[in-house]
Amino acid sequence: MLTFAQAVTERTLRLNTRLCVGLDPRRDAYRDTAHLKSHTLEVLEACAPYAACVKPQLAFYEALGLEGFGILEEVCAAARTLGLPVLLDAKRGDIGSTAEAYARAWLSGRHAGAALTVNPFLGFETLTPFVDTARENGGAVFVLVKTSNPGQADLQGSGVSERVAVEINRLNAGTPEGEYGAVGAVVGATHPADLATFRALMPRALLLLPGLGAQGGAASDLKGAFHADGTGAIASASRGVQYADGLSVAASVEAARGFRDGLNGVL
Repeated sequence: MLTFAQAVTERTLRLNTRLCVGLDPRRDAYRDTAHLKSHTLEVLEACAPYAACVKPQLAFYEALGLEGFGILEEVCAAARTLGLPVLLDAKRGDIGSTAEAYARAWLSGRHAGAALTVNPFLGFETLTPFVDTARENGGAVFVLVKTSNPGQADLQGSGVSERVAVEINRLNAGTPEGEYGAVGAVVGATHPADLATFRALMPRALLLLPGLGAQGGAASDLKGAFHADGTGAIASASRGVQYADGLSVAASVEAARGFRDGLNGVL
């Protein structure tokens, strides 16, 4: 079985896509939760041919309570049936046994993804349970390095992001040449001037580039995140795909195709 990084890279090369489709179902956009579920699953299936992976944002499912966890399980199961690697965006981070519990919850089991975003700012040792669990399950973690929001500079400036990047590179030591390790990095698509620097600091890490589309990230600015063969990064669009034009699934497909083509056009 392929690891998450291998599956994303294989899909990138086979389908010629670097797009990560985000699924962030917003309750107020639908008549009821049944409508929310059916539309989310329709968007997933329709956009799958243009995606290297899918990224459900856990907060939107948690907001629906127990019913939301059931919907998340269905989304993950449908993605797996479609051959789409699942990256859960949860930004988990904690210490000791709590971190171990989070890792078990979100990197194994029916409602889990093959990969998970994690927060390193409680200290690098807190990453260990997540990294170990990901490796045991053939998954991955994506560590926050430089996020897409404007306020990230409050804590991620002054060399802090670079320090996190160095640690990610250390964690990926031993990854075979030409492959990507189990520890990826989140670097916002809204920071195009920094992408080549982080690519060089973390040569064996997959980069997740959130913020494409609605947050202002442009595909034309992202070339520095990729290796020469066109692998090494996936750019995420959520609202810009799922709600490209209201609830039109056809518009979601056109948006996904457009993002894919835009990313390919810079390589």
